[in-house]
Amino acid sequence: MTLKGIHHLSAITADAKGNLDFYTNILGMRLVKKTVNQDDTSVYHLFYGDERGNPGTELTFFEIPMAAPNKPGASSISATSLRVPNDEALQFWKQRLDEKGVSHEEIKERGGRNTMAFHDFEGQRLIFVSDEHNDGVPGGTPWERAPIPQEHGITGLGPIKLTVRKAEPTSHVLTEVMGFCRKSSYPSPESDNPDIVVYETGEGGSGAEIHVEERPDLPFERQGRGGVHHVAFRAADMDELNQWIEHISSVGLPNSGFVERYYFRSLYFREPNGILFEIATDGPGFDGDEDLEHLGESLALPPYLEPQREEIEAKLNPLDYKPGV
Repeated sequence: MTLKGIHHLSAITADAKGNLDFYTNILGMRLVKKTVNQDDTSVYHLFYGDERGNPGTELTFFEIPMAAPNKPGASSISATSLRVPNDEALQFWKQRLDEKGVSHEEIKERGGRNTMAFHDFEGQRLIFVSDEHNDGVPGGTPWERAPIPQEHGITGLGPIKLTVRKAEPTSHVLTEVMGFCRKSSYPSPESDNPDIVVYETGEGGSGAEIHVEERPDLPFERQGRGGVHHVAFRAADMDELNQWIEHISSVGLPNSGFVERYYFRSLYFREPNGILFEIATDGPGFDGDEDLEHLGESLALPPYLEPQREEIEAKLNPLDYKPGV
């Protein structure tokens, strides 16, 4: 019952159209599923990933049209890494972001890897991380029809950074409850605060790391557009998920119990600093209700929402997706 790594990360956008343009046309990720927020079917839930949206490559966005800007602070998922194959790819991305007018920092080292932090158009905090010397959980395969040379494309999610006022309770849940191991630490490139601590699970490597930053000086984050809602971790299948449901309940962490998401099955709970965690199964995946060649091209609804399709579509603003180049 070992978590295999990062499964997906879900963030917030107030502009689904702008979000789609940025992540497909600028970053070259594939829209693998255009669906709705199952808890509020009046808005979109967009899934981006590699060629088929493999677990560990999925970056998703809930649309909240009137969301105020995110106010950064503690008790937050404060940075999302995107893996690229090597240091040469980082140079490609530096040039591309310059060409597209996307603000970014210079290439710098974080935890022994070369990285480059940048923001999307709503202030989402993102970091390209080079897999030049990375071992562990393999990345995905960038979509060959993306507007990015495949050899430089995004291969999945990298380390996810958590910022908390007190690190010990979060560390306890990661290591004693979820089975992560403390791997290392490194100085923060953004501040003079104590080192950022690296935890890893499964095969390790950049696709299986959580980085914890302790910042008692910060106010609590106020979540909004440009913020992150939750991070999910990989369970192999339903048998493992059921074991996690029993385990998380047995240690006294309030949780959602089993949740059916159709494309995967889930459990949600909050760690002691209030950050929302999810454990999600690797399957069934995104090609069960759409042909692999046409993922994301039309509105997909799980069977339990299909009877409401006409009503749901009437509430959504049209969102056209013309994939490929």
